[in-house]
Amino acid sequence: MTKAELYKKACMLPLLPGVYIIRDKRDEIIYIGKAKRLKTRVSQYFREGVPHDAKVTQMILHAFTFDVIVCQSEFEALVLEASQIKTHTPKYNILLKDDKGYSYVKITRGDWPRISAALQKDDENADYIGPFTSSFAVREMVETAQNCFLLPRCNKEFPRDIGKGRPCLNAHIGKCMAVCSGKISCQAYNEAVQGALRMIRYGKKDILRQLREKMEAAAERLDFETAALLRDQIAAIERVAAGQKVVMEGDTEMDIVALAGTTRAVCAAVLRYRDGRLTDKREFVFHDTTDIGAVREEFLPQYYLDGENIPRTIAVDALPEDHEALAQALAEARGSKVELYVPQRGDIAKLVTMAYTNAVERLGRESGRYTREEKLLEEAAQVLGLKNPPRIIESYDISNWGDGSSVCGMVVFRDGKPYRSGYRRFKMRTVAGTDDYASLAETLSRRAAEYEAAQRGEKPDTAANQFAALPDLILIDGGRGQVGAVRQALRGTALQNVPLYGMVKDDHHRTRAIVDDAGGEIAINRHRNIFTFVTNIQDETHRYANDYRKRMMHKKSYAATLTALPGVGEKTSAALLGHFKTVGAVRQASISDLEEVKGISHAKAEKIYNALHS
Repeated sequence: MTKAELYKKACMLPLLPGVYIIRDKRDEIIYIGKAKRLKTRVSQYFREGVPHDAKVTQMILHAFTFDVIVCQSEFEALVLEASQIKTHTPKYNILLKDDKGYSYVKITRGDWPRISAALQKDDENADYIGPFTSSFAVREMVETAQNCFLLPRCNKEFPRDIGKGRPCLNAHIGKCMAVCSGKISCQAYNEAVQGALRMIRYGKKDILRQLREKMEAAAERLDFETAALLRDQIAAIERVAAGQKVVMEGDTEMDIVALAGTTRAVCAAVLRYRDGRLTDKREFVFHDTTDIGAVREEFLPQYYLDGENIPRTIAVDALPEDHEALAQALAEARGSKVELYVPQRGDIAKLVTMAYTNAVERLGRESGRYTREEKLLEEAAQVLGLKNPPRIIESYDISNWGDGSSVCGMVVFRDGKPYRSGYRRFKMRTVAGTDDYASLAETLSRRAAEYEAAQRGEKPDTAANQFAALPDLILIDGGRGQVGAVRQALRGTALQNVPLYGMVKDDHHRTRAIVDDAGGEIAINRHRNIFTFVTNIQDETHRYANDYRKRMMHKKSYAATLTALPGVGEKTSAALLGHFKTVGAVRQASISDLEEVKGISHAKAEKIYNALHS
């Protein structure tokens, strides 16, 4: 069947939930999907003019026919889709494959054992805890235990190197007990190692209580060095536990799921917490797709309904469209209620950010072409709550001078870098006096009108015309009032749905936060990279707007010098400056040179020459 025939067939489907099965010419199943409304979902694949990513485009090219199974509910469709995908493993469905190996916690033998992370059991003179399916979780657990019990991480060998040389930097900043100083007994060191191993095996739980009891006993028998060491370990555990994301309280059973994408792939990262500890991190990379929402909707049911252990709580970066049906299916598969939600604040929200960061980093490792700017734009989208990275950013700033005139500078950042050929300047036409709100409203109204004119074919619709491109994000210098004025001006235009934020400065004229038209602030100073990026945009916009104002001021001063001459008005002054560029060049011109300017006769040229040289 042709694409047109497939579209006609899809338009005859009912607006009911169900599963659709797409086959190629060899009658092989190449894609299985679910839909809340079969007609709407299936027809969009074959409708002309609908954009698709690379994976879906290839699937459509190979599609020859399709079947559907109508279901009674979206829940039934979700469960049926998961079972059908598991049975047939179609080529164009996402395949949950990751490159996991096994990792271990290694403990060397001897009087002064060391703890480290290992990828395999290759040392006969060492003991191992494991295997663990996540090398990331092993590294994090080992590092946390080392920090809490102040264990050495240097290459020194004990007791050979005890008393030789000065303690390292970790000892000076309180992250190591400084065994090399000779002040730590072998017994005290081994007790610290055992405490670290208990934390790795069982989490924090009763460790603090045991250490406090030992500290008090040491103090009672006047063993103040041991008491001081235990005190430092207690303080380190409390300090590390306050900010770490590896060990949680109690019997926490939770998965953290976040997705990130580039122009080439999408990655889903899953952090698994069991018995209060981070036990695993899994990553799944899906190539040739950019639709994070579609991957999320397909990934979650496949991952959890394919025999995966389902936890009590699943925290995600965003809910899929069918989240209610998914929660019902997860609860039935688990046999008890499953909480599926998006955390808004607190430690769990930080864990979601941690999962997102791991997804971004994995994509970076997947492609050497994944630049710093792409990572930055992904982070910006996460911080601002945008669906996609803002690849085209436009920023606006008003600059005024004493006579009440105003100009606006517009700078453009493309793919995280300044795009200077897209910079534009605006001189106010309708605003009288100094009014930043009205000036911004006029500027953005004109910007929207230029875009609409390009779409109608009245202006060039090419890459050379920056106004022909729809920005992914608009930033303006100012707060809630300025944003509100611009939002009102853009209502009903083609730019009305473009994300819009104001850049707010503190008393020291430094970027403090970004704000929307409802007054909600996002404190970007907690995100170092985004803070620096937005500050650079704001500074560049301010520089460009001020530069335009200064040029206009010079031009006005030149024009005022010439209009003071007899017989020279604004029109003649503009013609002279347009021809000679500067007042100095006009002064150096001969009478014959002046006659070359359009509109200046021989008599007028003599008059201007004599006035300039009198």
